[in-house]
Amino acid sequence: MLYKLIYIFHQDLSWLNVFRYITFRTILSALSSLAVVLFFGRWGIERLRAMQIGQFIREDGPPDHKGKAGTPTMGGCLILPVIMLTTILWADPGNTYIWLAMVVLLGFGGIGFVDDYIKRVRKSSQGLSARSKFSLQFLVATVVAVCLYTYPDFDSRLMVPFFKNLQPDLGPWYILFAVFIIVGASNAVNLTDGLDGLAIGPIIVSFSSYLVFAYLAGHVKIAGYLQIPYVAGAGELSVLCGTVAGAGLGFLWYNAYPAEVFMGDVGSLPLGAVLGTVAVITKQEIVLVLVGGLFVVEALSVIFQVAYFKLREGRRIFRMAPLHHHFELKGWPESKVTVRFWIISVILALLAVSTLKLR
Repeated sequence: MLYKLIYIFHQDLSWLNVFRYITFRTILSALSSLAVVLFFGRWGIERLRAMQIGQFIREDGPPDHKGKAGTPTMGGCLILPVIMLTTILWADPGNTYIWLAMVVLLGFGGIGFVDDYIKRVRKSSQGLSARSKFSLQFLVATVVAVCLYTYPDFDSRLMVPFFKNLQPDLGPWYILFAVFIIVGASNAVNLTDGLDGLAIGPIIVSFSSYLVFAYLAGHVKIAGYLQIPYVAGAGELSVLCGTVAGAGLGFLWYNAYPAEVFMGDVGSLPLGAVLGTVAVITKQEIVLVLVGGLFVVEALSVIFQVAYFKLREGRRIFRMAPLHHHFELKGWPESKVTVRFWIISVILALLAVSTLKLR
């Protein structure tokens, strides 16, 4: 009789085994973060409005943006806690890579928070100085990069898309390379966050792509078949990617044109940095240039504009940088710029995923 009772009890709980599967937990993490952001989004926006945390518009910005002044910002304060708590809930709590990603999320989120807070105090679009911001970003990224480099069995070789036998080993220089990827991704996403829904759409697409990369990198058989680096434990990062994608969808509900809330630096800086961290851990660093191609182009448009302006004594390449403002000033409606940039982001992500077989 006792044996039968134990057997029945065991059968009743056997469905709990599904929680062992990363795919199942990834789906639940995405749905959980989506539901929480949607549920608390309205409350969060009202709190930001009550605290008078509104957007300040740069004086030299597009004229149409003047109407955005006062729109609640620092929406990252809503989505970052959701991402952190949901990831910890569904991911393996003993996974080192998850905690390193959380360090990046908190570190860059703190930098973004201070930057946004200073803007509010000064009542202008100028926050932390560029030197202070970059110094803090390099500090956090360096800590994480050193931890990764010294982590047992972590590979310091670069995997070049399309050339499976080209794997240069950077050795200690990998630390500097990883820092560049993390900080670069962070600021590229930050520069893209200039129109309603413009940044969060490609963020969703990019993290969805790396959800696939993380899962495959953490599966020894599939990684071997595809001839990509096997990174033990990296599969758990797919839970994190699913969480960000879900939270991003929830935020897009309120950030879509006309936006009811903006992410602010407290949202864009950490999300970009986490994307770069996932790319480094999964050994798909170079592919990030393709997955996040839209972010790269936006960042390069600023770099080229500034350099050309200084070299040619005030002449410009674009009507305004980042690139999305250039198209606005050419007469494209804001919503059209956003949707077309989303389409480009999806195309680039599909091309990036195709590199898994084209090796």
